Amino acid sequence: MQIGFFDSGIGGITVLHDTLKILPYEDYIYYADTLNVPYGSKSKDEVKKYIFDAAEFIVQKGVKALVIACNTATSVAIEDLRIKYSIPIIGMEPAVKPAVEKNENINKRVLVTATALTLKEEKLRNLITKLDNEHIVDLLPLPELVGFAEKFDFSEETVLPYLKEQLLEYDLNKYETIVLGCTHFSFYKDMFRKLLPSNVDIIDGNMGTVKNLKRTLEEIASLNEGSGKITFYNSGIEVQDENKLRKYSELFKRLDEINY
Repeated sequence: MQIGFFDSGIGGITVLHDTLKILPYEDYIYYADTLNVPYGSKSKDEVKKYIFDAAEFIVQKGVKALVIACNTATSVAIEDLRIKYSIPIIGMEPAVKPAVEKNENINKRVLVTATALTLKEEKLRNLITKLDNEHIVDLLPLPELVGFAEKFDFSEETVLPYLKEQLLEYDLNKYETIVLGCTHFSFYKDMFRKLLPSNVDIIDGNMGTVKNLKRTLEEIASLNEGSGKITFYNSGIEVQDENKLRKYSELFKRLDEINY
């Protein structure tokens, strides 16, 4: 049986990339909701409908687990999905906990970047309230990064000026950690590094999600059933066009090249 991966677009490939390192002998479905991306600027009700439509499609393929490889989709719908479906459903969470714990004793701040919808959702707000006793967490929406990624635009000429402008009001020397709270953002980790002081860590929740998936599959005794094959779907249509498949392959190569 396959493992399903879902994201509003290509961001979840950063999670699948890490998954292949840990679980290379599984088969995967990757579903990108390319007709409706981006989610972060849409209403919660609208996004929830898209998520449930995609989840139903993936579950009907007979997957043994479903990874919601999208922070926005997780924050909007993960609990309702777990009520509806009996298979394990693994979600994403911005890596606020490790960032805050790391910074507790060094009097530095944490900057959490994500989509606007993720940042205003109760799930994240409750997490920050629970963990941020010293009020060291700042929030920064970076919606244009999703658009750049969906256009396969990874050029420094486009992205660096945008990031510089968004980070301009922050004294980056006051920060120890920046959290990439949207899976799309991890494609730009190398560009964040160019703009940040060398001591600032850049972290995301991807590997925590992968470890959770592996642990869950071990608990249900359902590991190592495939060969690493990935079947891609764009909003329910299987991707068979060679040019599109080559673009997906190039994304994995980019992640390897930036030492992700």
